[in-house]
Amino acid sequence: MPLDPAYKAGLAGHLPVNMDHPKFSIIIPVFHEAERINDLIDHLRQLDPERSSEIIIVDGAPEEDTLQAIHDDKVIRISSEKGRAKQMNAGASMAAGDVLIFLHADTKLPIHALKKIETVTEKRGLMAGAFDLGIQSNQLIFRVIAFLGSLRSRLNRIPYGDQAIFLRREYFNNIGGYKEIPLMEDVELMRRIKRLGGKIWILYDRVMTSPRRWEEEGVIYCILRNWALQILYFLGVSPHKLVKFYKDDEIVKSRKPEKTSC
Repeated sequence: MPLDPAYKAGLAGHLPVNMDHPKFSIIIPVFHEAERINDLIDHLRQLDPERSSEIIIVDGAPEEDTLQAIHDDKVIRISSEKGRAKQMNAGASMAAGDVLIFLHADTKLPIHALKKIETVTEKRGLMAGAFDLGIQSNQLIFRVIAFLGSLRSRLNRIPYGDQAIFLRREYFNNIGGYKEIPLMEDVELMRRIKRLGGKIWILYDRVMTSPRRWEEEGVIYCILRNWALQILYFLGVSPHKLVKFYKDDEIVKSRKPEKTSC
């Protein structure tokens, strides 16, 4: 089924939602995620029976196959240039919610996520935060990865994108949004917030992310490669150089529908 012509106009494609002013805008950058997107949308609707949030899907694939697969006509659909940072900024530019939640397509929020985020951003007055990491697998290695990832983010207050980073929209706009770099955009944003004196809250509730990233390329390879990239980035190596050593999500997905990067 062809997309509405409005979707073809880049950042056009804003569909109406059943609210004048949503509390939350859940922004999901996608690239060939047609097979899983409706399951994720259904999950988010179940978490939010009051419809206090709008869902914004930002597709970086020129085919717009993920947008065409969406069943829920209340979802806001945007076509954007490829690149996770660009896609998330495009979604944020269309958002109406007080709080932006950046969610990966293979990650699900915990059951009371919206209430917890509301408590952190309204009652505690904090500007940014994320959740502990969980991985949808009973294998010991994935439990260890999730534990270490959560521990790391609690110690350095630099959560990664797969922990569902959230920020107050006004604050996100004031600090300039995501820097549009090919990777490490989540780390760069969190480090910038810290440099500006902002506090980042890590909720104990766990998101649940798919293990597919590690399973496709191999657990040990992914861990070692990611550690190396992170160390080099913290030592000052440009993300534009580091991306050469990182298998491009979009190149891989153009060959087959499954995601194979980590």
